[in-house]
Amino acid sequence: MPLFVYLDYAGVALFAATGALAASRKQLDLIGFLFFAVVTGTGGGTVRDIVLGRVPVFWVLNPAYIVICCAVGILVFFTAHLVESRYRLLIWLDAVGLSAYCVMGAAKGLAATGSPTIGIVTGTLTATFGGVLRDLLANEPSVLLRPEIYITAALVGAGLFTVTNSFGLPLHLASAIGVAAAFSVRGGALYFGWTFPTYKTKPGRHPDDVM
Repeated sequence: MPLFVYLDYAGVALFAATGALAASRKQLDLIGFLFFAVVTGTGGGTVRDIVLGRVPVFWVLNPAYIVICCAVGILVFFTAHLVESRYRLLIWLDAVGLSAYCVMGAAKGLAATGSPTIGIVTGTLTATFGGVLRDLLANEPSVLLRPEIYITAALVGAGLFTVTNSFGLPLHLASAIGVAAAFSVRGGALYFGWTFPTYKTKPGRHPDDVM
């Protein structure tokens, strides 16, 4: 089985697990777990395929992705209570999924267009959109609004994979570099609290004060 198929299945499964964990935090029923797992697992890839004009999207062409998401959702439904801190597990699984999926998305963008820029964009989009959908559905604070670095990790992973692949590095090595870089940045942000400086200025004037 090709390397990118493994990465694709791994990314879908990991994001599906984070979706199911979000469902467990909301104490939903089994159908809720399956819904969250499928939407989170396939959301980023679906948007990527639509942007690239690849329709039907990947999970329509290969329903195994839906089966994987459902299997993960069922597994989490019966085992989530064994995890002491489900939110901590969720964000670390999200970090691993992001690392795999940013490379997978970049590879598909490159294959479809030949453009490194599009590869980086599709890699970042694939790796982050599923988590955004999950948090939106769960009514949780979005990962994009957390102080730790998030999108940058996907950008770094997708960018390094794209650059090293363009310079002719073997596919498995370029993929490993991209995955490791993305996880190092995101994992470091979670563990050490790495952040970028935030925008700070005086608050805007009240509309009644404007002449």
